[in-house]
Amino acid sequence: MGWNYYQKNIASTQVEIQTEPQAFQEPAIAITQPTESFSCDGRQHCSQMRSRAEAEYFLRSCPNTKMDGDHDGIPCENDSRF
Repeated sequence: MGWNYYQKNIASTQVEIQTEPQAFQEPAIAITQPTESFSCDGRQHCSQMRSRAEAEYFLRSCPNTKMDGDHDGIPCENDSRF
């Protein structure tokens, strides 16, 4: 009984799928990268950072940082400013 319902109601209303490739269209809204740029300048501690993004950059890119005590890759977890 269920199969008969499917054949009459669902299968007969299927939409034809277009198989020709579509031309690429530019997105309506461009996604931009953040304009902030950081550089390693010797700072090592969370108290010296101005933002979470800056701390993440320093942890990832600069030597001898002291911002990730539990070594989980997340800097300044206990800093309430961020």
